[in-house]
Amino acid sequence: MSIRPHLVPSFLQLTNQKIHLRTAHSQLIGYWSVEYGGLNQVFHIWKYDSYSERAAVRAALSQDPSWVSDYISKAMPMLSSQENEVTYLVPWSHLQTPPQTGGVYELVSYLMRPGGPAVWGEAFQAAVTSHDAPGYGKLVGAFHSEFGLLNRVHALWWFESADQRAEVRHKAHHDARVVAAVRNSVMHLESQENKLMFPCAFSPLK
Repeated sequence: MSIRPHLVPSFLQLTNQKIHLRTAHSQLIGYWSVEYGGLNQVFHIWKYDSYSERAAVRAALSQDPSWVSDYISKAMPMLSSQENEVTYLVPWSHLQTPPQTGGVYELVSYLMRPGGPAVWGEAFQAAVTSHDAPGYGKLVGAFHSEFGLLNRVHALWWFESADQRAEVRHKAHHDARVVAAVRNSVMHLESQENKLMFPCAFSPLK
């Protein structure tokens, strides 16, 4: 979600004050402001157990006068664009809590070649776990797109700081196991991008 540049502080302040109106309806996993890899952006993850639950939540929100008048009517004019994606955790990943608060998050998004996990699932898992197992980052979760841009997978990582991320990335580049796993996975890869994000004060994941 992109915010008009001069309104970023106002948007974050309003959201901090009124997010309880939204979390009264469904579970917020995390809410971040993007520091590197995008400008004037926020990124957030919400959990639903089914599509019917999401539909019911959206219907309830549209009928919630406080949400509409106190937040949506004020926040929407501050935005320049929005997009959403439905994802699910890949079978081998579980949502993890970082070992401490106060760190930074990296969202790495991979566009894979068509074919789905049956074609590239094992190679992707090996590439991700080769970083996670030795401690080259803390994997919070790995997700696969269901609606939105298809054949896209995301890995959400936690680091103590941006500098600590740079340090462990440098070490990973010299780890033969990581190099081999990545080399095997890139044959299935079309493109990738990443964002470094700071958790907002009200984000459950900090």
